[in-house]
Amino acid sequence: MGEDLTNMTFALWGLAFKLKTNDMREAPSITIIEELTKRGAKIVAFDPKAIETAKEIFGNKIQYAKNAYDALKNADALILATEWNEFRRPNFELIKESLKTPIIFDGRNLYDKKRLKTKGIEYFSVGKK
Repeated sequence: MGEDLTNMTFALWGLAFKLKTNDMREAPSITIIEELTKRGAKIVAFDPKAIETAKEIFGNKIQYAKNAYDALKNADALILATEWNEFRRPNFELIKESLKTPIIFDGRNLYDKKRLKTKGIEYFSVGKK
């Protein structure tokens, strides 16, 4: 994807530092958002509890989705940053249909790479080969 991410949109699932909280202190999502927007990317984020906290931090620098699947519409890829229970067993067919390119970057290692490959989704996880 390179340095210049202008005209690219990323769906971001999870803003909070950990599940069941709206606490974003030291959340990976902050670094992700800052790095991607600095390179010109657009972010559409969803989190079950931390949307209001994110609005205080980012304002209108990013977009906020009403639900996880709305965040995917016309996005180039999905980034998973918090391991909310509702993200553990998503509808992978809907993810594939909604994304421009079926790519998932998983910062929580929730999914099985082989399973996603059979579904036609390219999968990158942190710390796994």
